[in-house]
Amino acid sequence: MRTLAKSADLATLRVRITALTPTDTPRWGSMTVAQMVVHLRDAFCVPLGERSVTRPPSVPPIPVSLYRWLALNFPRKWPQGVPTTPEMDQQIGGTSPAGFDADRTALFAKLGQFVQATGPWSPHPMFGALTQAQWMRWGYLHTDHHLRQFGR
Repeated sequence: MRTLAKSADLATLRVRITALTPTDTPRWGSMTVAQMVVHLRDAFCVPLGERSVTRPPSVPPIPVSLYRWLALNFPRKWPQGVPTTPEMDQQIGGTSPAGFDADRTALFAKLGQFVQATGPWSPHPMFGALTQAQWMRWGYLHTDHHLRQFGR
């Protein structure tokens, strides 16, 4: 199972992030590659307690514990088109891109801070309280999802 807790998995994601270019276009969704980079950085700020988010308006009709287990453990890629919270949507309340290279550098810094953190962790807006191992799994899956969105 891939996770940010494994140095090889973390290194692979860093290589994929490095391969992004300002001209990459999305395979799905409405974010630009620059918006995706700051979206990922914003998302790592949430568990670190640096950014607060509300629960999304639509949640699955299954218990949170089952939804969390499926999202973190089911052997399928995350689906396209799952809405994010307004605070993480770069067209609503998320951070606006400033400059691609600077934003990517800031993402690398935040990713490093996240991987080194040991908690306490703020709850995930849909999954609730997560352990450190679950946050590291989420971090890998969320980053992988958006890198695949741009063919990386």
